[in-house]
Amino acid sequence: MKKVLHIVGSPRGAQSRTLRIADALIEKIKKVHGEIALDTLDLFAEKLPEMNITRVKGKYMLMSGQELSGDAVAAWEEIKAHIARFLAADIIIISTPMWNFGVPYKLKHYIDIVWQPGFMFKYTENGPVGLAGGRKVYVVSTRGGDYSAGTPAEAYDQIIPYLKTVLGWAGITDLNFISGQPMDANSEEGREAKIKEAIGAAEKLV
Repeated sequence: MKKVLHIVGSPRGAQSRTLRIADALIEKIKKVHGEIALDTLDLFAEKLPEMNITRVKGKYMLMSGQELSGDAVAAWEEIKAHIARFLAADIIIISTPMWNFGVPYKLKHYIDIVWQPGFMFKYTENGPVGLAGGRKVYVVSTRGGDYSAGTPAEAYDQIIPYLKTVLGWAGITDLNFISGQPMDANSEEGREAKIKEAIGAAEKLV
């Protein structure tokens, strides 16, 4: 049974256009793979641990090759739980709207928690090596304007380059990006057409 982690980066719930596309993608995954174990992580409902001074101290221990010690051990339990939750998945779906050209702050917060040395990557004498490869990732995003390849606004898209870098750093190379756009520059009928277009593109990637 495939384990699917859906990381929800939109606070809009049933009103989210991003989630409509992601939900259709999940249904297609079910049709292709049969029964799945779906784990949904709503970043706006989850109380994510803060990277306070104690947790940052632990990060520096790991970066220097030390084991966690002192108060960092207990402080890192929540972080390790989120890392384990991510690594337990065979397929990861990240659904995120575009906010100010990039990802919402809650998704950045989550990445800052999970992307830790010794868990997602390690440093070697030949450079960093990703430790989370072998997983398939879908990134479903919606944007108010059109930031697609070849448009004047393409250079402002900070979602795809950022997530390619972050996921690649962890050794994840099976990346699939689905973008619904433009959303806000369209009529209601136009938005519906773009959502259906994105759903069709997502389903072809399964």
